[in-house]
Amino acid sequence: MAFDFKKAYKEFYMPKNKPEIVTVPAMNYIAVRGKGDPNEENGAYQKALDVLYAVAYTLKMSHRTDYKIEGYFEYVVPPLEGFWWQDNVEGVDYSDKASLNWISVIRLPDFVAEKDFRWAVSTASGKKGTDCSTAEFLTVDEGLCVQIMHLGAFDEEPATVEIMDRYVKDNGYENDFSAGRLHHEIYMSDARKVPPEKWKTVIRHPIKKA
Repeated sequence: MAFDFKKAYKEFYMPKNKPEIVTVPAMNYIAVRGKGDPNEENGAYQKALDVLYAVAYTLKMSHRTDYKIEGYFEYVVPPLEGFWWQDNVEGVDYSDKASLNWISVIRLPDFVAEKDFRWAVSTASGKKGTDCSTAEFLTVDEGLCVQIMHLGAFDEEPATVEIMDRYVKDNGYENDFSAGRLHHEIYMSDARKVPPEKWKTVIRHPIKKA
């Protein structure tokens, strides 16, 4: 049976719908950076997703090619994630999507080294007909965070974030946003197949002791 990150690391992918504090270890990702409204049809965000999945599935299917990755085992491609911020804004202003900066990511198995990543980018660009040169190998060490499972549409997230903020304050912590510590979302539902009221999104914020 293929290894499934969601099942193996439930503490990072399946939190409850109430806030909890977690220490997140360093993880490697396929990443594409951009700016603008993620809902724009054929916009930068949609093109970024094409690149992410092209590289992700090239790595997943590498065992069927002549290229062999040391330590490879079969796995389920992890869920799409995103780091979001706006200039001079703490957290996210959901009413101004055009000003959003984002890093869209998919987690990499630990056995994928940078040389394997470079092979996948080159191979995906050649075979998929998609220029994947915007993809980068990114390591993120989030550390101490608060997280929650948000149920519902993305535009309803502010109410959930308020619950997180209150929990953080009540437990002697404070938010710790910076250039390297960002609003983080993990998309546990396929928005193409599931109605918005049933979407499940992990929201994770960096914190520190107050």
